[in-house]
Amino acid sequence: MAERTAFVERNTLETQIKVSINLDGTGKARFDIGVPFLEHMLDQIARHGLIDLDIQCKGDLHIDDHHTVEDVGITLGQAFTQAIGDKKGMTRYGHSYVPLDEALSRVVIDFSGRPGLQMHVPYTRASVGGFDVDLFQEFFQGFVNHALVTLHIDNLRGHNSHHQIETVFKAFGRALRMAIELDPRMAGQMPSTKGCL
Repeated sequence: MAERTAFVERNTLETQIKVSINLDGTGKARFDIGVPFLEHMLDQIARHGLIDLDIQCKGDLHIDDHHTVEDVGITLGQAFTQAIGDKKGMTRYGHSYVPLDEALSRVVIDFSGRPGLQMHVPYTRASVGGFDVDLFQEFFQGFVNHALVTLHIDNLRGHNSHHQIETVFKAFGRALRMAIELDPRMAGQMPSTKGCL
């Protein structure tokens, strides 16, 4: 089996980002981004998706977190596209429900080749630990646009914003793990009646 790994470097006037990824990893993670709450959430993706992630970013945090959060999503999406390759033999679809105390979220993903995001998270606070929760929409939109996936995110209940967000990221990690899993019954086959994705 070919290694499903990637390294992507993306440099703009606002951010300089390096992402290394191993889709068949053990959940090892290393982050140097400068946005602690984002790093905590990315750790959920690695741990629950069994994806090795190494992300370094120097961004214009003196302005705010916006460009850093969005551009990390973009670069991570590019790394997924590169690591997955032609998609032959992969499961393609993934879904997960994850609870955390009073909060419950559902994430459904399709590596369809068509970017689309439906995100419904009724945050009960505007920020968590100084982090603007609206930026997670930008993170996932960046990921979707560059991983070329259809992604549905629904926080079904919860009143603690930290719990709401953490259930989303844990469910995202689990859904990714299911979708990128290689299915031995699909070996060498494209998971689509169109013959391409």
